[in-house]
Amino acid sequence: MNLILQRERLNFTEGQLKMIISSWGKESVENSIVEKIVYLSDGLKIKGFLAYPKNTNVSYPSVIWCRGGYGNAGAMDDFTARGIFGQIASWGYTVFASQYRGGGGSEGQDTFGGKDVNDVLNLIPLADELPFADSSRWAIEGWSRGGMMAYLAITKTDIFRTAITIGGITDLHYGKADTPFIKNFYKRVLNEMGEINFEEFARPRSIVNFPEKIKLKTPMLILHGAEDSRVPVGQSLALAEKLSRFEIPYRLIVFEKGDHFLKKQREEVNRLRKFWLDKYLKEQNNG
Repeated sequence: MNLILQRERLNFTEGQLKMIISSWGKESVENSIVEKIVYLSDGLKIKGFLAYPKNTNVSYPSVIWCRGGYGNAGAMDDFTARGIFGQIASWGYTVFASQYRGGGGSEGQDTFGGKDVNDVLNLIPLADELPFADSSRWAIEGWSRGGMMAYLAITKTDIFRTAITIGGITDLHYGKADTPFIKNFYKRVLNEMGEINFEEFARPRSIVNFPEKIKLKTPMLILHGAEDSRVPVGQSLALAEKLSRFEIPYRLIVFEKGDHFLKKQREEVNRLRKFWLDKYLKEQNNG
């Protein structure tokens, strides 16, 4: 039984493609194909995206990309997906991304790092259905809440050779009382999920509590803006201290005056991401 239920190629007007090129580069459009997909995860129909280089005669290392937000807030639109995933695919990768259950038209309820982590892990077997996806070389990348999803995923499988996070949530307690955005956001999540005990909700979703569970001591690239008003940079600093304690390899880069999305540092961030993916998914395969 195939897990990929639907595939639909994204198409845009010439004007839209010019806008995508201006933001993500010419190669992101000319050298890649991006599709919307529907796949099965725990019996639910989950929507997501698939991207890959135009030349499908060879197989490419696989990357799972984890979005931020909650529910429909933060769900990926087609335009942004064409840019972000097309860019990664143009670097020579097959990209898989999930909207998560309860988001972007997917079935189920978003549990913000609960059972929805399975929607990330259940992208892995999709590679077996695609001849251009190398199912033996995997990386995972996550932004904001997606960083939390990536951290949780690498505690549950040893398939990932590396992980990249940008402004990732590492501790749901950190900044809860001091940062209005975080305080209000978590309140909304708890209310919609019907949760009443924040401690029980937060602990299993906060990687700082169990970094020793990271499989194979997965090397990580951790990027964070020093002026992030949504996820305080202290979250990544706290994780770095724990990773050092357990001798888990990582590189932490804090960008001076960087915001949550590192908008002003986009070029450097892209260069670092590509370098890291190439280092762990391509260079190690040359031997």
